Amino acid sequence: MKIIAVSNYDEMSRQAAELVVDQVKKKPTTLLGLATGGTPVGTYTKMAEAQLRGEVTYAQCRSVNLDEYMGLGPENPASYRYFMQDKLFNHIDILPENTHLPSGTNPDAAGECARYDALIDSLAPIDLQILGLGHNGHIAFNEPDDHFVAGTHVVDLGEATIDANQRFFDRREDVPRQAFTMGMAPILQAEHVLLLVSGEEKADILHQSLTGPITPQVPGSILQLHGNLTVIADKAALSKFPIGSF
Repeated sequence: MKIIAVSNYDEMSRQAAELVVDQVKKKPTTLLGLATGGTPVGTYTKMAEAQLRGEVTYAQCRSVNLDEYMGLGPENPASYRYFMQDKLFNHIDILPENTHLPSGTNPDAAGECARYDALIDSLAPIDLQILGLGHNGHIAFNEPDDHFVAGTHVVDLGEATIDANQRFFDRREDVPRQAFTMGMAPILQAEHVLLLVSGEEKADILHQSLTGPITPQVPGSILQLHGNLTVIADKAALSKFPIGSF
């Protein structure tokens, strides 16, 4: 585990984008595992800026996203497909057919989970998986539970997650209560995992995830088992760690 302490969100985003760009330069056909939510937006902006400066092309890259809300189609501004188009895909030269998310509108939930697992297996392993960390320790939409789930599955979103995501919707009652999420297996099998965390409100859960018991009650704690984990976090998020520990 490598922990990189930075001063603020912008610096976190810059260093994360540099890691992505270096990976793509090294392997143009990189399979990127991508996350949504507020945390990676700055990284995506800087990834696009790097292409504009002529530093990198994503034309041969492929991507798999972690999750999608059930019931939301790609045209819905609150869907994660729409989010990814708006925040990243529309601004870089990755081919649309090489960007993959679960389908939130497939009425056959079990079939959609099987389809997405088969897709990931056909492309795997993920070369670089970007992750955020939820206030309750969730990674992707793997919520606190009594067991870890390996494959893609439907999850009931916890109240903390609904509260956190309410800002993307007009009303709290508009937030979907279920989502498709990638399971833990592809994340743990990724060649490199990049965990991005910002803000004092994430300090306790980041400390629990990286130093506490490995338990499905804190889903992020499973990342302790990964052999190539890089954490980029600002000083506020790292405030529960001893000074000088990294």
